[in-house]
Amino acid sequence: MAFLRFSIPNRFFERKRGIFTLKLLWFTLSVFIFCEFLIYYIVIIHCHWPQLKSQSPRASEQTSEFVLKAMFLADTHLLGEINGHWLDKLRREWQMERAFQTALWLLQPEIVFILGDVFDEGKWSSSQAWSDDVRRFQKMFRHPAQTELIVIVGNHDIGFHYEMNAFKLERFSKVFNFTSEKLITRKGINFVMVNSVALEGDGCMICRTAEAKLAELSHKLNCSLQEQNQYKKRCNDVEKLPSSAPILLQHYPLYRRSDSKCTGEDSAPLDKKNDLFREKYDVLSQEASQQLLWWFHPRLILSGHTHSACEVLHNGRILEISVPSFSWRNRNNPSFIMGSISSTDFSLYKCFLPCENTVITIYCTAGVVFVVFTLAHFLPFTSPFHFVQHLITKYKAL
Repeated sequence: MAFLRFSIPNRFFERKRGIFTLKLLWFTLSVFIFCEFLIYYIVIIHCHWPQLKSQSPRASEQTSEFVLKAMFLADTHLLGEINGHWLDKLRREWQMERAFQTALWLLQPEIVFILGDVFDEGKWSSSQAWSDDVRRFQKMFRHPAQTELIVIVGNHDIGFHYEMNAFKLERFSKVFNFTSEKLITRKGINFVMVNSVALEGDGCMICRTAEAKLAELSHKLNCSLQEQNQYKKRCNDVEKLPSSAPILLQHYPLYRRSDSKCTGEDSAPLDKKNDLFREKYDVLSQEASQQLLWWFHPRLILSGHTHSACEVLHNGRILEISVPSFSWRNRNNPSFIMGSISSTDFSLYKCFLPCENTVITIYCTAGVVFVVFTLAHFLPFTSPFHFVQHLITKYKAL
């Protein structure tokens, strides 16, 4: 009888403890799933493709086949084996993978451009480390066949000018099918992709080759824009391109003194906005910038490198957008640009990703709730509310 008297309560409490443990596990799993999966859908689902300014909603529907849905992101900086701690790599790569895959699933862009600095240590990584970095990149940024992914070279991929060489450039080009100073046309829209690192202007072999290709592309585009005039003979043997002003894509921004005039929640921090930019390091040189503007007369320029957002008007009419870093290691609030682009018009929209502070706050709050309910469970006849009051009273007594 005594055995029964004690065994029944013991079984009751063991069962109650088991149910409580299952509740805690369910709570923990729910928080994890929300912070690591669902939050990306909740945030990105509010992003939308912008409507072209020159089209009414009805006209936009009728001409949708001529509008290209393009996504632009920059500076993913996949960490390498030297400076990348394994936990930091795991966290940042998981965040970027979930954000990118969620954006592809929800938004279904036709083409995605990454504006350089794909890797953090490409400038000095060994062949084995490079292969490992490429494998991880291809896993993170996998995409369906109907979505085209185009990657532009940055200084962290092949090094600054003094570190750049033909081997590093060829290694990058082989993986990403990138050739310096390349032009692609999609839906009648011309995109010119520039190797910013090669615009040093010192006459190096890679620089001379890059400048010659840019001059050739400029000639092709100018011929496509010419009508019957005195330049007709010079354009007889030139490949015909759509008569549309190009969009310039590169890693370095064109020359500007600083980010002092940049605005927005993802612009440079206040304590860095007035820092002067160094030519050929933070931005292109004034000479190279003017040369690109003179060669191509672009209608839009998109660049990366600074990790912060900025909008600049060059020559009073040519808009340049600096795309912030896509990595949470560089920003608390990463983002990417969505563009609806036609051969004559474009409209841009910035899609922000979940803030790191928000995720940390959720985890910390959940941790406090977990601890409070766990400790309260092991204090008989004490509710969580009374337990918190008890802790506050003890704290004030101290």
